[in-house]
Amino acid sequence: MTEKQAGMKFTKLQATGNDFVLIDLIGTPRPGADWPRLARAMCHRRLGVGSDGLILVLKSDSADFRMRMFNPDGSEAEVCGNGLRCFARYVVGSGLAGEGGAITIETGAGIKKAESRDGGGRFRVAMGRPGFRAEEIPVALKSEQAVLLDHRLRVAGRDLLLSFVSMGNPHGVCFVDDVAGFPLKEIGPVVENDRLFPQRLNFEIARVVSRREIEARVWERGAGETLSCGSGACAVAVAARLHRYVDSPVEVVVPGGRLGLEWDGLTEVYLSGPAESVFTGYWPEANLLEER
Repeated sequence: MTEKQAGMKFTKLQATGNDFVLIDLIGTPRPGADWPRLARAMCHRRLGVGSDGLILVLKSDSADFRMRMFNPDGSEAEVCGNGLRCFARYVVGSGLAGEGGAITIETGAGIKKAESRDGGGRFRVAMGRPGFRAEEIPVALKSEQAVLLDHRLRVAGRDLLLSFVSMGNPHGVCFVDDVAGFPLKEIGPVVENDRLFPQRLNFEIARVVSRREIEARVWERGAGETLSCGSGACAVAVAARLHRYVDSPVEVVVPGGRLGLEWDGLTEVYLSGPAESVFTGYWPEANLLEER
């Protein structure tokens, strides 16, 4: 059976339980594709392949590759830390990256660098410098403060203290005493869609275990609660460092596993963790790729 007959080839990958459907468009560009619609169909857990996002591998004029990532609701994310590691895993494993252990990837949040570690089983990604001002998040607050820590937000009868971090996408981190028992499925969508956040918000709850370890769960904008979120782990580590709760490096423990974070308090945040290919397949609904 030829690829044309079978449908569109995809690869399923996961990084600490954050899973993605990846489509390689380097050799087969598809102009006019309705990627938001395809993301909604392929990411569906019961009616599609099932994933936390759709990743596209594209050519770039400014980096080795270009990455686009669509959430399960069809919205496009600026950047995704675990998605970057899966992207790197794919291009290194497929031979697209050529010789060497480092690649550059163009994203909606700038160019990121990924380095292969442990023979390609783990990747370290330079996630860029975090942003803290209201307009960088963005958050609809009139504030001249350089850092927005512990902003009180009243949600569903409880007061949340949110510390805001931009990792190229918006995050709000709340430190709590009980991560496992926090009603994230109830509170998460309300926080995500609060009118204070014009581009919605990724919402993290976290508990400091020690100066080298943080426990966290994440409600991702456009995806809901996921087993892991790379940029969310970065935001948690940064917020904890700003509060002087932890040192660097620090591990952020999410339901899907452990992620390594490094931040010196001034420059880029570095995210490290595993990424692996799960399976390949063909998506038969080629009509979803046509312009409507």
